[in-house]
Amino acid sequence: MDIVVSGIRSTGRLHLGNYFGAVRQFLGMQRTHQCYFFIADYHSLTTHPDPAALRASTRQVLIEYMACGIDPGKAVIYRQSDIPEIPELYMLLNMHAYVGELERVASFKEKVRKQPGNVNAGLLTYPVLMTADIIIHRARWVPVGKDQEQHLEMARNFVQRFNRLYGTDFFPEPYPFRQSDGQMVKVPGLDGSGKMGKSDGEAQAIFLSDDPTLVRKKVMRAVTDSGPTTENAPIADTISHLFQLLELVSPPDVVQHYLDTYAQCSIRYGDLKKQLAEDIIAFLTPIQEQIKVLEADEAQLKRVLNEGAEKARQSAGYTLRTVRELMGFNT
Repeated sequence: MDIVVSGIRSTGRLHLGNYFGAVRQFLGMQRTHQCYFFIADYHSLTTHPDPAALRASTRQVLIEYMACGIDPGKAVIYRQSDIPEIPELYMLLNMHAYVGELERVASFKEKVRKQPGNVNAGLLTYPVLMTADIIIHRARWVPVGKDQEQHLEMARNFVQRFNRLYGTDFFPEPYPFRQSDGQMVKVPGLDGSGKMGKSDGEAQAIFLSDDPTLVRKKVMRAVTDSGPTTENAPIADTISHLFQLLELVSPPDVVQHYLDTYAQCSIRYGDLKKQLAEDIIAFLTPIQEQIKVLEADEAQLKRVLNEGAEKARQSAGYTLRTVRELMGFNT
């Protein structure tokens, strides 16, 4: 059975971009693949989080994973920092990662631009740690958004390099899991400037825990243009983000209605936003109900993490023992 690995940084709450970019794909895969799903708390250290905030956000991510439907009875759910084999493999892989290739990574360049006062080594070697996260279980598939394609390409490069240097085929090359239409989902933010994410401000992201009032407020403030002036014109880039969100959460007939009114130059963006807000609220309601149940069950949360860590360490331990032997250690 093919192995799948996926993770989300423990820097706060999950948003619709996380859900449609990776979690939704994982819901189906956990029934057909051997799946490992982790909370990437080591990755969050690149932003120097407060310890109390880190603990709270890690707990929240665990709750929201499970509220979305990630089942600890079908998948292994664990906290990255509970698996000491991961940082050791990360260190070993760093010995075969080159500064030049790491400096060319698009996400590193973006972080340098956004946080010039905190350009730490963790940012530079982020793709190496991501590779360790994946190959610690010798995973073949990774459900990720389109923005992570370059990191996966680098992971394959690191795997190929390791296998070549040590004359082995121990590590399979990891590839992005693609949905049935062959496309990886990139969920846009409400400001229309790029993907939905926490780093660009909470106002442009819809979080799974946002209450109805906040959802309506955020959506009604979403960026739009002045409207179409030519019939049957393609959806303009300045408004396409709202149509993309509509397609994710609304019934097909609703989507078609607004496509038709746009084509006829009769669309009212205020109506579209109201519809989008209510459909997002309807989509989030069952998830939020489950969040409340899980928040009240601390014993279950601890049990899931403890059992997940034990299972993950069995897999990680085998990988690291083999890697050490291949590299000449433990001989």
